[in-house]
Amino acid sequence: MNLLQRIDRWGESHHPKWVDGIRVLLGIFLFWKGVVFIQNIDVLKAVITQSPVITVLSFWLAHYIVFAHLAGGVLITFGLLTRVAIIAQIPILIGALIFVHTPTGLFNVHGEAGLSILVLLLLVFFLVEGSGPISFDGYMRRHPA
Repeated sequence: MNLLQRIDRWGESHHPKWVDGIRVLLGIFLFWKGVVFIQNIDVLKAVITQSPVITVLSFWLAHYIVFAHLAGGVLITFGLLTRVAIIAQIPILIGALIFVHTPTGLFNVHGEAGLSILVLLLLVFFLVEGSGPISFDGYMRRHPA
């Protein structure tokens, strides 16, 4: 049994049900951030263009951030493909920590980087823990047919 299978088996046997509530709230928050980014897509593109390395990718990167937050938020909320959705979110949160103190104030919705760090830590937690018993993933595990 490899390491990922052991982590998954441990996560299934040690998963309290209240943690699923936190997963749902995390998914709703990420979906809401996607909506905020849609409302401010021009500001998001301006923030991305400030970095000369990623200026060429600003259009694609801005749309990736919005799509990943919207789709990932829904998937995390329902517990469907949770780990895949989380893997798509982690680079965005790391980028948010880098750009959190920009002059445009797009990422200052949180007030501080503390909320971004908390969300990143929750994403890493659910990457290890999995979606839990109250999720579509859990339902499909219990009913393979």
